[in-house]
Amino acid sequence: MTTLNDKLASLKVIPVIAINKAEDAIPLGRALVENGMPCAEITFRTECAAEAISIMRKEFPEMLIGAGTILTNAQVDEAIEAGVDFIVSPGFNPRTVQYCLDKDMPIVPGVNNPSLVEQAMEMGLRTLKFFPAEPSGGVGMLKALTAVYPVKFMPTGGVSLKNVDDYLSIPSVLACGGTWMVPTNLIDEGKWDELGALVKDAVAKVN
Repeated sequence: MTTLNDKLASLKVIPVIAINKAEDAIPLGRALVENGMPCAEITFRTECAAEAISIMRKEFPEMLIGAGTILTNAQVDEAIEAGVDFIVSPGFNPRTVQYCLDKDMPIVPGVNNPSLVEQAMEMGLRTLKFFPAEPSGGVGMLKALTAVYPVKFMPTGGVSLKNVDDYLSIPSVLACGGTWMVPTNLIDEGKWDELGALVKDAVAKVN
């Protein structure tokens, strides 16, 4: 059975997406899949996030789809109903983590210091989001954490085409979350060819 960690490690980059119109979900999903990135973390920073996930799930059943910026249990329920494969939160909220665990829904919560890593480990988690990566000390801080803790990380926040290889070179990094290949303005303007080219460049960079 392929685990979430296996899938993340094979993809190397997870596009972190803010989508403003649900009708963009299909062309966006197509741009991702056709250019070698069959995955998406749709953030709950916009009102149509759950609807977009639901549409993308039906149209692209093989895609790995996560729900990002999850802050409440109600959002967890919305995301699960929409058909997500995993949950991502910007910080470490034990209540949200436990709620996901009770529902057998994988969650990758955000941490950026030793205390939070230990709290997450105490709840049985071994895959964590390092966020916000660059403002929290970047590669140097992450190497310090990985030297101590037997966990896997998905750094997100300030990761770009310029530094993604530095993060991926750390053995405990499964994949990086990034927004650079899915800029909201290109999604809003329907510039799918331009977006597809950015996705293709990102895939080529990490493979």
